[in-house]
Amino acid sequence: MIEKPLPLRPELVPCNECQAGVMRLKFITYFTWLDEELITVPNFPAWICDVCGRREYDEKSISWLAMLLNPNAGKPMDRKRAHVRTAHRSAPRPSADS
Repeated sequence: MIEKPLPLRPELVPCNECQAGVMRLKFITYFTWLDEELITVPNFPAWICDVCGRREYDEKSISWLAMLLNPNAGKPMDRKRAHVRTAHRSAPRPSADS
């Protein structure tokens, strides 16, 4: 079953997990690991079911966070083109007839 992304408006959205609760927008502390380091992000938007506690995160917020945590963030991109090798052609070999 494909789930639609939750809207960022505080509408009554039923929980896909328990079917009894309502997903409500709250701002929580998000935890994630970056290699062996625990990263915490305060005030992160999450939709949380008021019955079962299921959490769903906004795709844009997760993408933004992934970009910020990328080890290459802020570094200029290497714009050098890869050197394309051409096949080395050897000189024609003399034939046995010559």
